[in-house]
Amino acid sequence: MPTTATTRRPAAGGLDHLEREVLSAVGCGLRDEEIGAALGLGEDAVAAHLTRILGRLGLRDRAAAIVHAFDAGLVRPGHGPRTRPAPEPPGTASGRGTGPRLRISLLGPVRAWRDGRPLPLGHLRQQSVLAALALCAGRTLGRRQLLDGVWGPEQPDTNVVPVYVYRLRRALLSGPGPERVIAYDRGGYRLVSGAAEVDLVRLEELAAGMGAADRAGEPAEALRLCARALELFRGEPLAGLPGPLAELERLRLTERQIGLAQRQAEYQLRLGRCPEAVSGLFALLTAHPLHEPAAETLMRALYRAGRQAEALAVFERTRRRLAQDLGVAPGPVLRRTHRMILRGEEPPGSGPTGAAR
Repeated sequence: MPTTATTRRPAAGGLDHLEREVLSAVGCGLRDEEIGAALGLGEDAVAAHLTRILGRLGLRDRAAAIVHAFDAGLVRPGHGPRTRPAPEPPGTASGRGTGPRLRISLLGPVRAWRDGRPLPLGHLRQQSVLAALALCAGRTLGRRQLLDGVWGPEQPDTNVVPVYVYRLRRALLSGPGPERVIAYDRGGYRLVSGAAEVDLVRLEELAAGMGAADRAGEPAEALRLCARALELFRGEPLAGLPGPLAELERLRLTERQIGLAQRQAEYQLRLGRCPEAVSGLFALLTAHPLHEPAAETLMRALYRAGRQAEALAVFERTRRRLAQDLGVAPGPVLRRTHRMILRGEEPPGSGPTGAAR
């Protein structure tokens, strides 16, 4: 039956841009204080906008506004307060038994998935805001901290942080409300603990397991966990993200990746798997030719494989690169290993724990 003018609900097209943003936020389940934080408005201003919206659209109350936001296409169907699921027991898809359905990856280009479906995270600065929250999962970051970390000295004149957080909430939204992913409290924002599975957190769990296996004298198990940790990296961590925080974390996480690759080689050497260690270390040193600990480990692996001349050649290549690029001589550990190989002595292993830093 065709819809008549008397039964057709007014469309959201009659609203201005800010009113549409307010209505969309209401449809997503945000409270007035959260809408104000996201859009840079006071709570009284939000309430006044909502009153005008209800009057213009002929809606009775906030509940009707939520329904209308969905009907007008301002909120994606299947996401938000209208489809609040019944509580699921532990061990189901949303229970802690299988982990959150939302995954965030920082160990490569920043990505997020909901139930295996990739989510649109917006432009790089907006991704940097998400990365900052994920790096500090569970901790509240104030607007000033986010501005300093994401923009550094070149900060925008507009109140852009709440807008970016609002857009991220919409992108990540699932279940009864966006506060399940990004919460606003004490004047700042935080990624809610347990709301998302972050690959960096998983990396720390695997590293802890490696340490426990190493102390228990189980190098095979430690090697297995190390390989799983390295699989989490999908290229350069936080690839392409701007801002001082991303730059510092990129350096730290890259060094962590190098340390894990060294640690993998140390476990392989301990298990007598020299060819695998040599292959991995050659690739590592090709990518990071000035990294002396990797060069030293490769020299020991080659020597143990009966390839003394190649081990000495690694020293010479590293010495030349250090002199040419940095103007420095090899460090004491590399020089000591070089001397011992020249004398035909077995260089001592540095141990996986020491290589993991």
